[in-house]
Amino acid sequence: MQFGIFSVGDVTTDPTTGRTPTEHERIKAMVAIALKAEEVGLDVFATGEHHNPPFVPSSPTTMLGYIAARTERLILSTATTLITTNDPVKIAEDFAMLQHLADGRVDLMLGRGNTGPVYPWFGQDIRQGIPLAVENYALLHQLWREDVVDWEGRFRTPLQGFTSTPRPLDGVPPFVWHGSIRSPEIAEQAAYYGDGFFANNIFWPKEHFIRLINLYRQRYAHYGHGTPEQAIVGLGGQVFMRKNSQDAVREFRPYFDNAPVYGHGPSLEEFTAETPLTVGSPQQVIDRTLEFREFFGDYQRQLFLMDHAGLPLKTVLEQLDILGEEVVPVLRKELAKDRPAGVPDAPTHASLLEARTSQAVEV
Repeated sequence: MQFGIFSVGDVTTDPTTGRTPTEHERIKAMVAIALKAEEVGLDVFATGEHHNPPFVPSSPTTMLGYIAARTERLILSTATTLITTNDPVKIAEDFAMLQHLADGRVDLMLGRGNTGPVYPWFGQDIRQGIPLAVENYALLHQLWREDVVDWEGRFRTPLQGFTSTPRPLDGVPPFVWHGSIRSPEIAEQAAYYGDGFFANNIFWPKEHFIRLINLYRQRYAHYGHGTPEQAIVGLGGQVFMRKNSQDAVREFRPYFDNAPVYGHGPSLEEFTAETPLTVGSPQQVIDRTLEFREFFGDYQRQLFLMDHAGLPLKTVLEQLDILGEEVVPVLRKELAKDRPAGVPDAPTHASLLEARTSQAVEV
């Protein structure tokens, strides 16, 4: 089981002080948060990809390459790599390069993003979002597995005798998660390739994500990759903690009330009742997170959103201390209990390389 954090990289005014960080400060803060994640014993740091204000992470591989040079163990990932508006050739080459620089500590999450105008900015039509996701990933998948590619599709110029460089480290492509908030087609895509499926698990009631994850598990088995229980599932989550739950609620309320995404809507109490957002003590976060297994089955990766809505860096780092010291050790222990032997661990470069080597020996 892997635990980590994911960031959307928003630049948001702190409602308690009225101060807005600069883009430079926010970028540096994201790096500091990644380094802290490794320090407190987390496994994964994932950054989003956005190309519009108020977000800063427009070049995830640049940021992750910098973090790779300053960490030793942390798995570097994305919270969204825009498969619809990025050229699959560039994705193939950028992430293979990052994979080499990070000695394999790389995977990525593909998605369509949540910003409609990004499509025309990169010369695409939002009405073709699903077909773009399907076709572009088919090409990316092929580029990483075939040294010489001939290819023709609807949305980009054909390729003839093309080799993307560098080739994946050890001949093993980075593991791919397909992220989705609402699209069953993406769950189907993940199942077809035997890739991972990551449910955002933030803004919607659990019943919504239960349907998506169950569909993915069923189709994963349908395509012959294993049993439904062996499908590779990741979940998001959102927490704010203090020693006393009353202090957590009091401190987080102004950030929630003014957040660009959900501010000025349902109350904090309504939102925490209807979605996985947990604001309270470390024990409340532990209890709420342990419920996820009851809803979604045994899964492989749990990421938390913690650096958003204008929360100052100092507060976020305090949250990571609590997460690493008081929450994750308990979650690791409890989620390991009664875990069926057939449920796989989260894929890593080492495990994928071992599987590839074993298959070659068998052949």
